Amino acid sequence: MIKALIIGKNGQLAWELMKTQPQHVEVVAYSSAELDIRDQHSVETTISLQSPDVVINAAAYTAVDKAETDAEQAFAVNESGAAYVAAACATHNIPLIHISTDFVFDGTQTTPYTKSDKTNPLGVYGASKLAGEKAVIAHHPLNSTIIRTAWVYSSHGNNFVKTMLRLMREKSQLGVVADQVGTPTWARGLARFIWTIVDGEKRAQDEHPLLLNWTDAGVASWYDFAEAIQELALAKGLLTREIPIKPIPASSYPTPAKRPTFSVLDKSESHQIANLEFPIHWRKQLSQMLDELIVE
Repeated sequence: MIKALIIGKNGQLAWELMKTQPQHVEVVAYSSAELDIRDQHSVETTISLQSPDVVINAAAYTAVDKAETDAEQAFAVNESGAAYVAAACATHNIPLIHISTDFVFDGTQTTPYTKSDKTNPLGVYGASKLAGEKAVIAHHPLNSTIIRTAWVYSSHGNNFVKTMLRLMREKSQLGVVADQVGTPTWARGLARFIWTIVDGEKRAQDEHPLLLNWTDAGVASWYDFAEAIQELALAKGLLTREIPIKPIPASSYPTPAKRPTFSVLDKSESHQIANLEFPIHWRKQLSQMLDELIVE
């Protein structure tokens, strides 16, 4: 049996990790209330007490817009917390898998971002997550894996898909940003990828720390994503009427935090490591996730 300690139990990813845990893996999970990663002593004590075979840090401050006026807390969780987890793992020689984001990039590229492309976050959230990556590398360089992902959603928790479904029921029409492009990612697929990384045989043995990208396949704007949500939800009976969705520029929907215009991630190395024959397109993943909402 492999013992995995998951931090951030109440989040979308941790929820999917627990739903997809392999039979040979024992999971111990902590919520932020049970383990505050801003508390170095608690982190060290918990990791020492549990003595897991791997730690998966899925805890993060993810309120992108709020972070602009709450930088201290964003960095406390995303940088200091990541450093404390990494340091404790290093002390006890425990492999660490740390989750990061496409927001470490500024979106000026027109081709998918690789791990070697220059980082340049546009806001506090991205800056705090990049600082967390650097903290992990500094404190636990010999046995850590950083996974950058994007546009994550699940049937659990709050996310773009569930917000769109609610607004489509409430509103007579919607305007959705059409000039920001990335890739939607079902947290279930990300969780399954992480479990392949937990298997030591899938790890690149000659590279430490290991930096990987993971999203579903394909490309979409937020507008494309919203259109697909409505189309599939109507077909599945989750919506009873169709409303007009208008593509709008990001300038028409100003937010406190600036977001990358293009944040598609290159996943070729991840697919090789996970031994995947092909990636799953985001529309297929979205359809499967919506099926869960029918059951609920």
